[in-house]
Amino acid sequence: MGNIQFSIQNNYNLNHQSEIERWLMLCVANLQKDLGEISVALMSDNDLLLLNQKHLDHDYYTDVITFDYSFASTIHCDIAVSTDRVEENAKTHNAPIQEELRRVLIHGILHCCGFTDKTKLKETEMRLKENELLMLFHVEPNPTSDV
Repeated sequence: MGNIQFSIQNNYNLNHQSEIERWLMLCVANLQKDLGEISVALMSDNDLLLLNQKHLDHDYYTDVITFDYSFASTIHCDIAVSTDRVEENAKTHNAPIQEELRRVLIHGILHCCGFTDKTKLKETEMRLKENELLMLFHVEPNPTSDV
């Protein structure tokens, strides 16, 4: 079994890290994928902007960037998250910050599973799947499962 590692590159206070890790594992299983190595870096807007410019040639702020190294049915990826954008999105959508963080994390995982948000229809499909997986956060894993 793989693992999920968090790296906090700013002063963000990550609450409930172990619960978030368990939930991400549950999401991966729900998506019928195997867990490989997932690395999550939490950083500032400016640091994520630099990554966006360097690796994607995009000159704008974003909340999450996923570098997908998955193969076969095993998810391997690096997920870079702007905690500044997460906090701003939470205010805009009147949502708790931790829920918005979970949303961008699962958004990154979904990209590794073939989901895209390049069209309105695909964006809607992706949002529906995000919402479905967000609801699993408060579901206790089955003690007999591998998750």
